[in-house]
Amino acid sequence: MGSAVSRVAAASSKEALAHFESLLKFETDCWDVHHALTNGLQDFVLVDVRGESLFEQGHIQGSINIPHPRLNEKRLAEFPQDTLFVVYCAGPHCNGTEKAAIRLAKLGRPVKKMIGGVTGWIDEGFELLSHKNICKKRIA
Repeated sequence: MGSAVSRVAAASSKEALAHFESLLKFETDCWDVHHALTNGLQDFVLVDVRGESLFEQGHIQGSINIPHPRLNEKRLAEFPQDTLFVVYCAGPHCNGTEKAAIRLAKLGRPVKKMIGGVTGWIDEGFELLSHKNICKKRIA
């Protein structure tokens, strides 16, 4: 009989390889983004697709804020057509990244989703930059 895990046979190694390699075409994770940001390897634009007030409360340093409904040709005009956009939102409970990725793909722009979003970023022990932190640094 077997467990619920093994009841459906696993894919062949060839199928598994194709599937998991394909996933990396569509997504990246917090560790890879953090490594790029902290080692001067940022070859993408990191976009926080949440609303402005949430962005001000806390966001990843080095990201820009473009709420997903505002992703359009005019807003992206400053970026070369081949710019890779990495989008993130609140976390696994939020589908803002999918909405943003759809918009970017329809505009013919390269896009990846940062899995985990803000929740994943914090879970990995990375800090967020907030408007309060910026104000404190300016006063100090």
